[in-house]
Parts: sequence; structure tokens; C-alpha cells
Amino acid sequence: MRLVIAFFFPWLTFFTIGRPFAGFICLVLQITVLGWIPATIWAVYALSQYKTDQKIHRALSRQY
Repeated sequence: MRLVIAFFFPWLTFFTIGRPFAGFICLVLQITVLGWIPATIWAVYALSQYKTDQKIHRALSRQY
């Protein structure tokens, strides 16, 4: 679901993963028509990093 949000509302993705400052910057970038594509790419990349961080956290919490 977050991936769909990342394509249509890139700024909202950052708010869902707990990065409101980046979300605000992404919103300013998205306001320009030319900034929409970089904002979408940035949101998808940040979402993939978030998922990777979550997997690492779960793997480490199982070890202890």
C-alpha cells in the first residue's frame, strides 16, 4: 500500500515511515511539475530503505 502512496503522493510516504521533515521537503519538491519524478524516486528509495531497516531490526531482535 505504501508503494502506491509513493507513486501518487510521495510526500505522504515519508510521514508514514516517521520522517516528517523529509516529507515536507518532498512536498515542496513535488509542488513543481518537474520535481514530481525525483520526489517519487526518492520516496520509493526511502521506502525500500525503511523496509530493509525493519527486516534487520526483526532479525537482530530474534537473536537476543
